Amino acid sequence: MIFSRNRGSGRHAKSDARGRQDRLDEDLDLDADAGLDPADDDEPRAAKPERAEGPYDITEAPEGIAQLDLGSLKVPAVDGVEVRVQADNDGKIQQIVLVSGESALQLGVFAAPRTEGIWEEVRGEIRKQLFNDGVAAEEVSGDYGAELRARVRSPEGLTDIRFVGVDGPRWLVRAVFQGPAAVDPQVAPALLECLRNLVVDRGHEAMPVREPLPLHLPKEVAEAGAAQAAAGADDPVGANGADGAAAPRRKPSPRPRRK
Repeated sequence: MIFSRNRGSGRHAKSDARGRQDRLDEDLDLDADAGLDPADDDEPRAAKPERAEGPYDITEAPEGIAQLDLGSLKVPAVDGVEVRVQADNDGKIQQIVLVSGESALQLGVFAAPRTEGIWEEVRGEIRKQLFNDGVAAEEVSGDYGAELRARVRSPEGLTDIRFVGVDGPRWLVRAVFQGPAAVDPQVAPALLECLRNLVVDRGHEAMPVREPLPLHLPKEVAEAGAAQAAAGADDPVGANGADGAAAPRRKPSPRPRRK
């Protein structure tokens, strides 16, 4: 797993596409008049059909799958997939991107009402925002129902993206494929395997609808990152070299003589 502090993550050469995604995240934030999804610890849930494949709710997830525990999301460990996360100084994750070859998969998980899914509504808002940005989005049918596909401009040229939404019990997983897998999912089967074995731990707390569910680094990773940051603070930039040895001081340039 690769993680960085909140000053720019290891990018998948998609800076413009990612900036567009950040704007979408802001536009889809909870409105002030939206209600809370109340906790239902004491209220029995209606029986739900078992899923043939994930993303799974924590209550229905199969056993025996190796996972990276990131709090509300349990990301399966799949050969050939690199997990890149961006976190703040407290270890709270701001972004999760899975990379396989030339394709990437960005994952997000949000609170949803108990009574109905919200992907249809969210999908419409994403499409509208893309349109406002001058990008035409096409609605297509995929493994999880209606999806959005678009082509955006990046520093490397045109980049394909595909938005997939999965409504679960009081949660929504939003998956954004980038690169070749946005056009043909079979190009990156390892990313599909990650999505199909993803597990959501919604918890029982009352949360505003569409509020991102809490994500955090594993304790050992967060502690290692904090120690690394502390070590960097003890060695100010420019004081020591890359190997920790004192950097040689440069002689001041001679002042020009006045004529």
